[in-house]
Amino acid sequence: MSLRTLPLLFINLGGEMLYILDQRLRAQNIPPDKAKKVMNDIITTMFNKKFMEELFKPQELYSKKALRTVFDRLAHASIMRLNQASMDKLYDLMTMAFKYQVLLCPRPKDILLVTFNHMDAIKDFIRDSPSILNQVDETFRQLIDMYNCLPAGEFQLIRQTLLIFFQDMHIRVSIFLKDKVQNSNGRFVLPTTGPVPWGTEVPGLIRIFNNKGEEVKSVQFQNGGSYISPLREGSYDIFGDRVLKLGTNMYSVSRSVETHMSGTLKSSTSHTKENVVPNPLAKEELNLLAQLMGGLELKKPSVSDHSFRLNLFTNDEEEEDAALTRPEELSYSVISIKANEDLERNKELSRIMGAFQSEEPCVQSISKGDDLLALMDGL
Repeated sequence: MSLRTLPLLFINLGGEMLYILDQRLRAQNIPPDKAKKVMNDIITTMFNKKFMEELFKPQELYSKKALRTVFDRLAHASIMRLNQASMDKLYDLMTMAFKYQVLLCPRPKDILLVTFNHMDAIKDFIRDSPSILNQVDETFRQLIDMYNCLPAGEFQLIRQTLLIFFQDMHIRVSIFLKDKVQNSNGRFVLPTTGPVPWGTEVPGLIRIFNNKGEEVKSVQFQNGGSYISPLREGSYDIFGDRVLKLGTNMYSVSRSVETHMSGTLKSSTSHTKENVVPNPLAKEELNLLAQLMGGLELKKPSVSDHSFRLNLFTNDEEEEDAALTRPEELSYSVISIKANEDLERNKELSRIMGAFQSEEPCVQSISKGDDLLALMDGL
């Protein structure tokens, strides 16, 4: 598992979140000044300098619940408010869109081009705000410094880590269903035609070499597909043509987007239901998460801030129905973990926790973890 995956996961999911929110803000005719404030506030929080410093430290991916908590806070970093059903739908759309992009990348390194497409679009959202643009550009430079020099094997490991994270998520999305790139069971249809990865040749030729490395024979064969050679490699600079279109805004054209929870999904074993029993090491994960979330200050709505509610469904009734019919295994609600009581009741768990703390000197203090737990309980 790669320790360099978290920044790519966060930035790409964040980019998809911004695409969706921008589309819904326009669809619901939110006044331009309010819509701009929402986008600016979220992007400012997302690219907070302290937050990015923690994000770029080599570390394992967090659990789905922990990552969902980060995006829940991020989505509410402005005057906009989302009900639970809308937040669930938002996160479903984010995760399935990025999963599709990871699956379709011609080669593992192209995940970086997908990330740069998201970054380019984010910069376009705040092109009239120089101070926020500087924040985004700083992160762009961090991405280039960290990832441009990595070997192909490390990108393969990053791709594998992302696919493991997404492997049990099969939410059906109307855009993908209409375009016939997703089956009714929520699994994606991968094409067997189109451009081959940069640096490779169109299949159809077998070359035979002698022991001196000289080509002595070549044999043609039918490849069974319609392949073409890529015209050029995408740019990995802060500016340039990415060539690859994965990661661009698929909501730029007005389309109805729905998520579907079919009956087969409710009973499918492919959806691994997360254990609701508190994990003895969960508190330590939350301590680490507290450090990561240090720059994410959740804004509380007040009478004077003119907050408004955004609905990701067509109407309120549809939103209420979605909340009632959502399968339990797809719920991302944050549970309250009373880690201190668990430790007092079980000496063995105390020993494990003690060993964990001694091996990880960078873990945040217990008091900070308690503060985060209290904060999560209050969300």
